[in-house]
Amino acid sequence: MALIGLGVTGGIGAYKAVELTRLLQKRGHVVRVVMTRAARRFVGPLTFEAITRAPVITSQFAPGLNASIEHIALASDIDALVVAPATANIIGKFAGGIADDFLSSLYLATTAPVVLAPAMNSNMWAHPAVRANVTTLADRGVRFVDPGSGYLACGWVGPGRLAEPDIIAAAVDDLVTRRRSSLDKVRVLVTAGPTVEDIDAVRFVGNRSSGRMGFAIAEAAAARGARVTVVAGPTSVPPPGRVEVVAVRSARDMHTAVFDRAAEADVIVMAAAVADYTPAGGRRDGKIEKGEAITLQLERTADILADLGRWRGERARPLLVGFAAQAGEPTEAARRKLTDKRTDLIVANDVTQPGAGFDTTTNIVTFVSRNGDEALPLLSKTDVASRLIDRIESLLQAAPVSPVVP
Repeated sequence: MALIGLGVTGGIGAYKAVELTRLLQKRGHVVRVVMTRAARRFVGPLTFEAITRAPVITSQFAPGLNASIEHIALASDIDALVVAPATANIIGKFAGGIADDFLSSLYLATTAPVVLAPAMNSNMWAHPAVRANVTTLADRGVRFVDPGSGYLACGWVGPGRLAEPDIIAAAVDDLVTRRRSSLDKVRVLVTAGPTVEDIDAVRFVGNRSSGRMGFAIAEAAAARGARVTVVAGPTSVPPPGRVEVVAVRSARDMHTAVFDRAAEADVIVMAAAVADYTPAGGRRDGKIEKGEAITLQLERTADILADLGRWRGERARPLLVGFAAQAGEPTEAARRKLTDKRTDLIVANDVTQPGAGFDTTTNIVTFVSRNGDEALPLLSKTDVASRLIDRIESLLQAAPVSPVVP
């Protein structure tokens, strides 16, 4: 059973949200309805209150709501936020970060997965502004149940009508069911972001990794019930909620933090872009003055993934997943890493491809394992993370995991 926040916005498809509420309840979920002002022109709040036996939220400033800052409280409690119908207006608000009513504020405040079921006129659905907003939200991990084609309220025939309630309910149920239980009692350790190797007090050697891929993996694992720890270098994006974050700076720091926690992990995903080189002799004191000529000598850093493979030896646990970021076709290098570093799976990508690599919201990867390769198309990093967790789950099914120690 999950707590579903159901947003209803101002479209003729709002009447279908009543049936959607019933279907979600039949699947064992508790539904809390939030209606926009425009939605109440199509369906009355009393209808939803009778079905859910709970008050319908219709205003951000209703008396009594502000005592507990209701949109924040609900944002923390829900297991998913569903908006059906999702109009072009609410999609634009979500994409633009506008929070001028309860529903848009709830969207910004929650870390739960979000499902949107759009409904609008065919030309509106095809408009470049709407398509851009949909792409923006999809890149951020929002799931869409696309509209169907048929007779529309405006009299047109074409795409834009709200998907049938049973299709939306099935998508939501699948999401929250997987989210709550599939990795229950599994301990996952993820590395994310870059490491930086200090030259002096103000300069360092580093790379352009933002941490998005590692954070997306951590969030996807936590969403399915795993206990997740992220060892993160200095990143340009905030880490996800519901996970433990261990902040590190250098490759040496990350090596220490990973091995301090490796014995307790069932899965280790090395998504960080760990620096291969560090200044020989360590950081210089103070700042090297601009006019001073220097020769920078570098030495190799420890290979954390290779050290993990040697440490694990012939044991089945922890499952080891590495990344191979290459400039050019990456699968051959990934196959070598799979063998040389004694890992179970390598995620390979060509960082020179448009939309892939560092500091992007999308990626193009190939999963390389002993059972063969699986090439994925251009996807959001959220979707790549979800696909990776699917693969990890299938690998874990080969042997049980040990229970989490409270």
